Amino acid sequence: MARILTTHTLHPRASAMLAGAAELVVASAIDPATLAAEAKKADIVIVRAPLPPQLFDGATQLRAAIRHGAGLDMIPMEAATAAGVLVANVPAVNARSVAEHVMFAALALLRNFRVVDRDLRTKGWLAGREHANSNSELAGKTIGIVGLGAVGQAVGHIAAHGFDLKVVATTRSMQPAPEKVGFLSIDALVEQSDIIVLCCPLTPETRGLIKRERIARMKPHALLINVSRGPVIDDDALIEALRKRRIGGAALDVFSTQPLPSNHPYFGFDNVIITPHMAGITEESMMRMGVGAAGEALLVLAGKLPVNLRNPEVVDHYRRRFPASV
Repeated sequence: MARILTTHTLHPRASAMLAGAAELVVASAIDPATLAAEAKKADIVIVRAPLPPQLFDGATQLRAAIRHGAGLDMIPMEAATAAGVLVANVPAVNARSVAEHVMFAALALLRNFRVVDRDLRTKGWLAGREHANSNSELAGKTIGIVGLGAVGQAVGHIAAHGFDLKVVATTRSMQPAPEKVGFLSIDALVEQSDIIVLCCPLTPETRGLIKRERIARMKPHALLINVSRGPVIDDDALIEALRKRRIGGAALDVFSTQPLPSNHPYFGFDNVIITPHMAGITEESMMRMGVGAAGEALLVLAGKLPVNLRNPEVVDHYRRRFPASV
């Protein structure tokens, strides 16, 4: 029987799909050495943790690395392709979950939820209520979305149709803008937006995109929400801006170093919301991602190519490795 190694437990519905088709094994740990060792006997790896490039050197029977989600930065694409391994993902299925998290974070920042909750619990009713005097409504503000993929479009739809926000966006692919979304350059977007949401993938072009010069262009009350990848932000520049009260606050779900160290400066700001890379994780999205990854795995085991193949240039090499495949 084929073996599928998954870095994390799958949703029960996904596990049920694979029962009988393959032996499903959950990695005993997700450090590089353990993953590389346990992948040696795997036909497919389902990925929710970074894979080391050396994994592909020793996994001679590996057919595919399937991302449990959309972002491909956890899979070393060059190493996988050089080894003749298919790479697939499950795009868009957690977009609604991430978009709802963005709106939750924006509302929590605008309503000073962290300090209200803290002071209500420690100092009493009136101390918590006092913060309401500086609360702000969401409606009527401008939200700027950096990256207009599935997540960015979901954020824009909820913002425009659910909260009456003006929506502007910047994107590397200038496709026709969705309804009620206007395109701006990145610099114009950070200047005009009250809420800036990072939804872009991590690429050489987006690494350090939110740097000191762009933060300096932001409105004094601007909120920065990051649900993309940590390195899109220059941490030193953002920490400096927060210390100087140069911007209104931030909600950060992703970080350059994960887990975020407990003594990190971000934890010291009342106007910063920290979440542990969970924006896209809900019961519903985990089911959709798990089922999507399982479906792609079943196609590969059946000798077919995955629907969401992300390295099509590998196909000839893959077919030489597995001649019975389509």
